[in-house]
Amino acid sequence: MANHDTKLSLIFQALSDPTRRAMLAHLSQGAVPVSELARPTGLALPTVMRHLQVLEDAALISTEKTGRTRMCSARPETLSATMDWMSEQRAIWVARTDRLEAMLKTLGEKDT
Repeated sequence: MANHDTKLSLIFQALSDPTRRAMLAHLSQGAVPVSELARPTGLALPTVMRHLQVLEDAALISTEKTGRTRMCSARPETLSATMDWMSEQRAIWVARTDRLEAMLKTLGEKDT
């Protein structure tokens, strides 16, 4: 994923809200109806639906209407792609700090 990838921005925006993170955690156990996701939040159903739309726009969940029930499922592959990006960023910063440490060690040796 590129640094300026719109999809990545949508994912981080979706994950920035604790209610949406709680919904994702609940979905890690398997698909559930919207009403079950809404129950622990104490939020009105329209508010819950807006949260779910943000998650769906970020491709973190998928929803499917079965009769009168809307079922929600997690899409773990999206989180995997996000973790790949985060791992790349971590590797870059670890390399930078390693180079800084080496430079400081060299400077310290020159002073003695």
